[in-house]
Amino acid sequence: MDRIAAITDPYIALFARVLMAVLFLMAGLANVGDVRGFAETLAADGVPVVLGGLVFWFLILSGLLLILGAATRLVALAQAGFCIVSGTLAYGDMSQPTDMVMLLKNIALTGGFLFVFLHGPGRFSIDAMRA
Repeated sequence: MDRIAAITDPYIALFARVLMAVLFLMAGLANVGDVRGFAETLAADGVPVVLGGLVFWFLILSGLLLILGAATRLVALAQAGFCIVSGTLAYGDMSQPTDMVMLLKNIALTGGFLFVFLHGPGRFSIDAMRA
């Protein structure tokens, strides 16, 4: 298995980055037409409306950077923090089964982003080309 893992590592690292980044990218792009409405939705979860635009751009830019493998470790760490904070704010009602599942999803994503932080972007990345 170690040999297979070594051979497939760069491909799986890229595929994993893309899978994780798509969630962020799509969440941002889904709100392109109504950033103000997005900010108001976040405000309902306790996020100041002023931060809505920043969150919108964070979702899109961090997703793109992760796909490209640029500043990968920093982006992965930022996304891990974002997943924990946003999950706690948005899905803190453990009496609701959906909230519990969504919070656990955010916790699982945090684990994945921390793994990317530790493992790095892999061979197929801007970071690897710069090294």
